[in-house]
Amino acid sequence: MANVVVVGAQWGDEGKGKIVDWLSSRADVICRFQGGHNAGHTLVVDGKVYKLHALPSGVVRRGKLSVIGNGVVLDPWHLLSEIETIRAQGVEITPETLMIAENTPLILPIHGELDRAREAAARPGAKIGTTGRGIGPAYEDKVGRRAVRVADLADEATLQARVDRALAHHDPLRRGLGIEPVDRDALIAQLHEIAGQIFEYAAPVWKVLNERRRSGQRILFEGAQGALLDVDFGTYPFVTSSNVIAGQAATGTGIGPGAIDFVLGIVKAYTTRVGEGPFPTELHDEDGQRLGERGHEFGTTTGRKRRCGWFDAVLVRQTCATSGVNGISLTKLDVLDGFETLKICVGYELDGKVLDYLPFASEEQARCVPVYEEMEGWSESTEGARSWADLPAAAIKYVRRVEELIGCPVALLSTSPERDDTILVTDPFAD
Repeated sequence: MANVVVVGAQWGDEGKGKIVDWLSSRADVICRFQGGHNAGHTLVVDGKVYKLHALPSGVVRRGKLSVIGNGVVLDPWHLLSEIETIRAQGVEITPETLMIAENTPLILPIHGELDRAREAAARPGAKIGTTGRGIGPAYEDKVGRRAVRVADLADEATLQARVDRALAHHDPLRRGLGIEPVDRDALIAQLHEIAGQIFEYAAPVWKVLNERRRSGQRILFEGAQGALLDVDFGTYPFVTSSNVIAGQAATGTGIGPGAIDFVLGIVKAYTTRVGEGPFPTELHDEDGQRLGERGHEFGTTTGRKRRCGWFDAVLVRQTCATSGVNGISLTKLDVLDGFETLKICVGYELDGKVLDYLPFASEEQARCVPVYEEMEGWSESTEGARSWADLPAAAIKYVRRVEELIGCPVALLSTSPERDDTILVTDPFAD
């Protein structure tokens, strides 16, 4: 049976939540494989709005198993709060419907404190624009071999040893930033308090997934953020602290890369970005304002206003290559309704040359000037369209040109936040 990886192919906020929720009707297991609760997915199901941050988008589907993989960094206090919020909306969440990988690293309160202190101390122009929720420092502790992981909550000696190793690193950093040393006993007491509630969801996820796969079940792998925030292939240093591209689905859950049958890239019909960093097609005019207002471009997690710009085919072509995207889901096409003229970036001018990719050097990125191709817009509404016949000819022409420029076909077309307002071209789960 086919297994599918869903990745954002821009800077995040492409509408992954809706698409993952829509695809989850075809899946048996839905796995989150990277990131933390700095990401946010908004689902609209029968008019009810669910806002998810740490929980996989599949939790709103009855009878499905949702999994938080080891590639995620998990704030246990936030997770428990989110579970209660979603339960209050009528969603059942139990250890039978939610599993957390035993080797998942935890985000501790000290990580958020360090994150916020660093951003506050950063020089003008050097701020990364993090959410301040501790994701970066938690990943640093993971690769520094000083993380507290879910499995550690079950053994007192191991837990204390992990905390001591972490504090040997954090306390000197805190002194340098003018923060009080960590209250070790209070931190351990906090972990004791939540240990049982978290550990009831713990499982050898790698083993469960491989067994489910062998039994013929379909697995959907869900990423957070977008490929342009990948720590290796994104617009470094204005990136997240994890690998976002599709290859991370394997290492972030413990299932081999050969288990991945289809990679679906989620792509907004224009471009947005939250936080600092380069954005070649960003608009500071009425068109940019109009995109933001029509698209309700505010972050699910932070509420921050998103920067808006025209569709950048260069960047999407690049991320489709690095993630091995087989097909894209084009979202928010309806936001472009009513524009007389649309623009698509087809290259960058840099030092008298036209590039067909975004260079890695930060100062070169800052000097890239977009080369645009103009297309005729449409006045008719595409909102809620569920077939190609419902779309204006100019909208279909726009979609086809996007396919040509990025070298990847459209598998799904989304025309509103509602689950069923989706045009299926290719079923990613087709065997």
